[in-house]
Amino acid sequence: MKSTPSTTPTIPSRRPSNYPTINLLKAISAQLIVLHHLAFYGPMSDHTRQAFPDLMDWLAQDARIAVQVFLVIGGFLAAKSLSPKGLSGPVNPWKTILRRYTKLAPPFFVAILLAVAASWLASFWMTHDAISAPPSGGQLLAHAFLLQDVLAYDALSAGAWYVAIDLQLYAMFSILLWTCSRAQPMPAHLIPAMTAIAVGASLLYFNLDADWDVWAPYFLGSYGLGALAWWASDPTRRPRSTAVLLLLMAVPALLALTVDFRSRIALALLIACALVAFGRMQSASTAPRQWRLISFAGNISFSIFLVHFPVCLVVNAAFTRFAPQDVLVQTAGVILAWIASMIAGALFHHGVELPIGRALMAAPSRRPVPA
Repeated sequence: MKSTPSTTPTIPSRRPSNYPTINLLKAISAQLIVLHHLAFYGPMSDHTRQAFPDLMDWLAQDARIAVQVFLVIGGFLAAKSLSPKGLSGPVNPWKTILRRYTKLAPPFFVAILLAVAASWLASFWMTHDAISAPPSGGQLLAHAFLLQDVLAYDALSAGAWYVAIDLQLYAMFSILLWTCSRAQPMPAHLIPAMTAIAVGASLLYFNLDADWDVWAPYFLGSYGLGALAWWASDPTRRPRSTAVLLLLMAVPALLALTVDFRSRIALALLIACALVAFGRMQSASTAPRQWRLISFAGNISFSIFLVHFPVCLVVNAAFTRFAPQDVLVQTAGVILAWIASMIAGALFHHGVELPIGRALMAAPSRRPVPA
């Protein structure tokens, strides 16, 4: 199954986020991604489309734009982690990149194995383009190193491309920050200015050529807008500095929209502006129940993203093989697959993602201390 770089989400931090605005955006966007894949791949949605043609067409074609939300949030959180004030970068970018890889790859590969098993099971019940052929050793190895699209292997799960792109973006941003930090003395706005230049290059050149869609520069525009939004949202900045950052964020995006209007870039700019206004808003420990629910939904969004496709594939196959080909029954299957994806995401989060994260964090403490 060939992945398409327009259908799936950001990789959130393993640590629970206490930003209600970000969690709300992630929670809504994750649902849209699941529904997009349900509508796009079928076959249950083919029956549902008879009753709700406009809704299913919108989910299949336009709901994928939700990926921009994850791209912008990814850049926002990367700036928070790597350069909170926009004045320095990582001391050792290679170590930073390796740490990012070890966070992304293990749960991703577990999800890939689940997708392989789901394709095997679904193949007994239906024939469909969404079912992947048994993977080769090279294909599995390419997925393990997040190189499947670069090496032209078919993806084994919808959205596998995004995990690879997230690592590329994080690596490119880390190297950009490190390179700027080498300048001594470093001007106060050097890092934001270079980020804005990178955003402009992405939006005005790379993002206009679909041949670049397996490489980070294609998506760097939205990611960089998120990073600029983090720095612009700093409440301790002087108004003049904040105004400069807002210009650095708005000018390349508006210029790109003037040259070639793209709804995905317009949404990315809108989300970046929302993050400037509300992104740093913290929820209190005594937050209302609805905020705690939103926080939970936002924090499991990565796990939902990883496991929803194999879940939807199996439910599609089961309803194709065993259920009547009736509009109401198949629509019930779509709803069941949606709910099952949420449950599977929560289970994966607590049973796989968090335990792997804790194990990786504990590993350094078990190493012998050098004399």
